[in-house]
Amino acid sequence: MSQLSPSSLQIDGSDFRIGIVAARFNEEYVAGLLDGAVAALKSSGVADDAIVVERVPGSNELPVAAKFLVESGKFDAVIALGVVIAGGTRHYEMVSDSANYGLQEVAITTGTPVVAGLIVGDNEEQVRERCIGSIPKGTEFGQCALEMAQLRRNYS
Repeated sequence: MSQLSPSSLQIDGSDFRIGIVAARFNEEYVAGLLDGAVAALKSSGVADDAIVVERVPGSNELPVAAKFLVESGKFDAVIALGVVIAGGTRHYEMVSDSANYGLQEVAITTGTPVVAGLIVGDNEEQVRERCIGSIPKGTEFGQCALEMAQLRRNYS
């Protein structure tokens, strides 16, 4: 497990609009990611009304929801948040792989940054640590969106 996250950059987000799509499945853990992402955005100056959160049933629905937000043209970046926990079958692999691939496809084909904020764990303990525990992945996803939005502005 890597905990060697990049240091956060000081980015003025006061002029950014960020869309967030968040799965309702594994609600408690996704809520922890969402809280961390929103806190990171706000601490960089993104206004409350410049953060739009849309909920979807699960991680499999994240790519199309992200595409809806990107195609609206209203956002500098989109963050997609979901949690997939291994179960008794390999279904979790299919969901996590297709969601991640779909999110990357939206980003690459549209040129709008889409942060794939997916946590995939072998068990609930791994997920808990990353979503509401000592490894603040939600915060990292928010910081990533800011950095990528800034990069996009630099080259647009």
